[in-house]
Amino acid sequence: MIHKNINSISNKNIYWNTCCITQQDRELLHKHRAILLWFTGLSGSGKSILANVLETKLHHRNISTYMLDGDNIRHGLCRDLGFSDHDRHENLRRVGETARLMVDAGIVVLATFISPYHRERQMVRNMFPINHFIEIFVDTPFHVCEQRDSKGLYKRARSGEIENFTGISSPYERPKKPDIYLDGQKSIIELINQILRSSCIEYLFKIDLSI
Repeated sequence: MIHKNINSISNKNIYWNTCCITQQDRELLHKHRAILLWFTGLSGSGKSILANVLETKLHHRNISTYMLDGDNIRHGLCRDLGFSDHDRHENLRRVGETARLMVDAGIVVLATFISPYHRERQMVRNMFPINHFIEIFVDTPFHVCEQRDSKGLYKRARSGEIENFTGISSPYERPKKPDIYLDGQKSIIELINQILRSSCIEYLFKIDLSI
């Protein structure tokens, strides 16, 4: 269910419109719960490939999904933003609001964002009711991420071509208590199985269809 944030509304002529169809109605239609799976970790940690494989697994189980990828979002919704702290904050705020609409639509959203700061991850979490935001920390050592570097980003960052690059010229604040912790050095199969066995994913299927 979407909750309005009264503090964010500055125009007194704007009112919240309550819809007849609720998130619960849409979940019953989809026959599963709707949640946001938030993958965080360094560039090259494996967030996107894990989310892609997981989405495929969920799709084959008749789960309605959509993936929000960090790079893809910056081609459209956030194409006007850079990588300053302010722009990164706004980038994740927009993503959080978009994901919130999708969850309200009854969809399982998989979001892959470095999201280096705790405050931004908490900001997005606060947009959702309990159990609807699942933080998945893909913990891959820095040197492993740099070795992978399929996009050549680390090399460019070290040469000064990319500013504010997380892990080199900008910090990454590790999640202290992620909902799901993944050792990024394990195989994709092992990590996907770990996610699918988690209580967070089992929650997807716990829905009363007798209503």
